[in-house]
Amino acid sequence: MSYEANRCEVIGQLRKELYDDPLSTQKAHIFVIFGASGDLAKKKIYPTLWWLYRDYLLPDETYIVGFARSSLNIKDIKTACLPHMKVTDEESDRLASFFTEANRLFYLALPPTVYNSVTTNISTHCISPKGWSRVIVEKPFGRDLQSSQELSSHLSSLFKEDQIYRIDHYLGKEMVQNLMVLRFGNRIFGPIWNRNSVACVVLTFKEPFGTQGRGGYFDNFGIIRDVMQNHLLQILCLVAMETPASTNPDDVRDEKVKVLKCVAPVSASDVVLGQYVGDPNGEGQAQFGYLDDPTVPAGSCTPTYATAVLYVQNERWDGVPFILRCGKALNEQKAELRLQFTDVPGDIFDGRCQRNELVVRVQPNEAIYLKMMTKSPGVHFSPVETELDLTYKNRYKNVKLPDAYERLILDVFCGNQMHFVRSDELQEAWRIFTPLLYKIEDENTAPINYTYGSRGPAEADALMRRVGFNYGGTYKKEIFPLHLTHPHGAWGPISR
Repeated sequence: MSYEANRCEVIGQLRKELYDDPLSTQKAHIFVIFGASGDLAKKKIYPTLWWLYRDYLLPDETYIVGFARSSLNIKDIKTACLPHMKVTDEESDRLASFFTEANRLFYLALPPTVYNSVTTNISTHCISPKGWSRVIVEKPFGRDLQSSQELSSHLSSLFKEDQIYRIDHYLGKEMVQNLMVLRFGNRIFGPIWNRNSVACVVLTFKEPFGTQGRGGYFDNFGIIRDVMQNHLLQILCLVAMETPASTNPDDVRDEKVKVLKCVAPVSASDVVLGQYVGDPNGEGQAQFGYLDDPTVPAGSCTPTYATAVLYVQNERWDGVPFILRCGKALNEQKAELRLQFTDVPGDIFDGRCQRNELVVRVQPNEAIYLKMMTKSPGVHFSPVETELDLTYKNRYKNVKLPDAYERLILDVFCGNQMHFVRSDELQEAWRIFTPLLYKIEDENTAPINYTYGSRGPAEADALMRRVGFNYGGTYKKEIFPLHLTHPHGAWGPISR
């Protein structure tokens, strides 16, 4: 089978799946955006709806309604979101029709403080009497276990669980969705995907920029609530869960909940917190630290970096550290999963072999690659690290990868909840992190300073080494020739 699938084939298959659902074609759809003038709407929601419309993936009778406190019209919306819509010259006519031309779907691109009143009014006045009604809720889903439970109780009093779509956009990313196929569609990984072969699992989220004007908003949440408790923990579930009974959304989410129930609340001794400071030798924003943002309260101890070690206490993963690390104003843009395997027993190469690693790069430049040892080319009998590399942009050159929001909003139209967070998942996620968050806030724990553009606090690297991560420093380092043992004596290194 050729994998040179073109864009038309991919979109055609998606369109068929959508239109096979009679509810998607027999009734009008009304997409209501609360917070229609906000950044999320301009940068993500409108562009996503345009991409779906452009590719004929929206049901025929779809009506988009925007609600905002500020005064705006269609022209204002078009001007604000056009830079984010990636329109080609050939698509300009279709774009014009997108802006001029039931089931009801409500997208809450709103501050959490108004969720209760808005959802109450939706339930009271806006539910479709005949078709379906679905509500998309953006994170944060509360600040802690108690507030999350209160929000879940409120929503469940108004809507059924199959009407609620708690969106975590990382679950819409190509490589995150690929994890289930990678794990459960390949025989070779089954026997080694456990504590007997895996030394540690590292989940990384790094951004090369700071809060830059969003500091006041960010300060209310911090990096643990913003990234670790949701994005990284969801990836942990997909790595650690058992095989679901099927790809039915609830079968998959059942297994994720089982994994979360096996994770103890994170210990403060297994956590490093950091906050970036300006680099006096940097350029532009790099010269300014977190506390230099005028919207951030003076002396704030809110972490912009965190590394935490979690343990899944079950038969498969007992004793294996899951290292979650995330931060802003770091040295690169990267989100990845890294499984580091144990050392080869009975080493015959005098410690010259690096540990094997399976790496799944979520962004940028989606890729899967396996780090392994091979013989160095030439006459030397020396091990050298190399990679089996599947970089998507090289292998799948003609395939259009949908944006995460594009996938997820299409899933809402289709009624597929696999890539959305269920209420019991949310409860277990907050159970793991709430005690740590309370301790940090009650004790006003001071984060460790790290320089804008660095790797983060050195203490985080020390924590990773302490729990068993083996960092070689570089994956391209030179390995010198190895002495061979010959039946008639030792052969030394052979010069070229």
